[in-house]
Amino acid sequence: MGHAIENGLVYSYLRFSDPKQSAGGSTDRQLAYAAKWAAEHGLKLDTNLSLRDEGLSAYHQQHIKSGALGVFLRAVEDGRVPSGSVLIVEGLDRLSRAEPIQAQAQLAQIVNAGITVVTASDGKTYSRQRLKDNPMDLVYSLLVMIRAHEESDTKSKRVKASIRRLCEHWIDGTYKGRIRQGKDPHWVRELDEGWELVPERVAVIRRVLAMYQDGIGGLKIMESLEREGLQLLPGAVNNSQQVYRLIKQHALAGSKEVSVDGELFLLPDYYPAILTAEEWSELQRVAADSGRRRVKGELPHLITGLGITTCGYCARPMAGQNLATKPRLPDGRIRDGYRRLLCASAAAYGGGCPVPGSTSVAPVERAIMSYCSDIVNLQALYGTDRSEGPRKRVHAARQAVKELRDQLDKLTDAMLATASEGTPLVFARRARQLEADLEHAEKAAAQAERELANLARQDITGADARWAELAAGVEAQKVAPRLKARQLIADTFEKIVVYHHGLRPDPDSLQRDYHIDLLLVAKGGNTRMLRVDREGNWMAGEETSTIQSIHERK
Repeated sequence: MGHAIENGLVYSYLRFSDPKQSAGGSTDRQLAYAAKWAAEHGLKLDTNLSLRDEGLSAYHQQHIKSGALGVFLRAVEDGRVPSGSVLIVEGLDRLSRAEPIQAQAQLAQIVNAGITVVTASDGKTYSRQRLKDNPMDLVYSLLVMIRAHEESDTKSKRVKASIRRLCEHWIDGTYKGRIRQGKDPHWVRELDEGWELVPERVAVIRRVLAMYQDGIGGLKIMESLEREGLQLLPGAVNNSQQVYRLIKQHALAGSKEVSVDGELFLLPDYYPAILTAEEWSELQRVAADSGRRRVKGELPHLITGLGITTCGYCARPMAGQNLATKPRLPDGRIRDGYRRLLCASAAAYGGGCPVPGSTSVAPVERAIMSYCSDIVNLQALYGTDRSEGPRKRVHAARQAVKELRDQLDKLTDAMLATASEGTPLVFARRARQLEADLEHAEKAAAQAERELANLARQDITGADARWAELAAGVEAQKVAPRLKARQLIADTFEKIVVYHHGLRPDPDSLQRDYHIDLLLVAKGGNTRMLRVDREGNWMAGEETSTIQSIHERK
């Protein structure tokens, strides 16, 4: 073995793809072999660096990515494993079952660092000098790795085929047993006869979902949990990303997601559900509108940041601004004049709005909250057929999906027809663009369908009372009521068009007395105009041809 290993240490590495394998005698046999080998060669067996991976796959490289072998390889790279040391494994397949070229690179990494690998199953030794003197050992190691990879590859294909069959049988109702693929949600525990919810974990999840649907962002939600000493994910530090991962999980509605070679199976009623199908759909509808949680500063704005409020003069988005450092009212509220609503064209588009300037957002908020607190006004906004507008959007979205699919099918046929001559690069680029457009269109169609389903479920009976209840909190500048009101506005209006100095502004009065005209376009399809004075008092008017024509041009 040479002088190179005299000052080294002996390490024993154990890996089991299934933890049950460690229950046999192989562990004791290898540890005894390592101790004997170290004694026979006058070396010390290292017991400080634990090299044991249970339930980690060498085929999928889990033992490298998150296991003890990965720790050992990094220790080799960092020079913390003395040159001349020995790593004892049961066989080369314990080191890796990856593709042979990758597996041999990992072996080379170890031996090139001056580490000798000894396989207990056949007593073979792999070191840099040994492989130089006996090149056929390198060929032998490669053959072993090829065989190990092929065995694992075959096993993986059989397992995947079995999982696919079980998923198909679950969906068609002919199988209702366990499908051991992926992680189960942390809010359920497994029983002999099924699953049950863990009440204390479900309580935290329900609280998180309620806050999320009230418009509170992930960071604020986690801050609330921290104050109450709660954890969303047991054993983990609270992190806002946990919220955004949670809301996407189909397991909330009782379905298990199983991915097999990129094919996704959704198994309904696999777990006990926390949410009904309707509640899950509503959660996804809210989650798809990320602007609802795009709230900056200590005081949320009601109508900006939602992607629905535009300037009536240039059709560009409007922004909200709080001058929070200015003198406040005695009760701590920001004064009306220091909460501004302004056309974003000056900052984002280099100017260009024909009516520059800004206005206080306070009267706009008061007018909208007051208007929607009257059931007659709400009924006028929604109209007799509340679904007409959303149904048109669903139809348009589905038509867009169909047209893109037709284009992609025709392009695919053309690519297949020229396959023998090589696919033209322009075809491939166009196909990628169409696939991206199709994915976007399918998401838009799904969102439109959720909007329509939500509208069908809504009953506006009592909605006026809800608006009125929130109005006081909005005026008091309380965060929670303002977030809820923001959600209501996002659910009610498709667009809010603001003429911040009136529909026909008088150039001589821009800095003096003026009124604000609002065009409210409801998701139910109807349009109403409010004329608002600088205190927030409003006068409702029916949609006129002048207003409609101006709105259509924008």
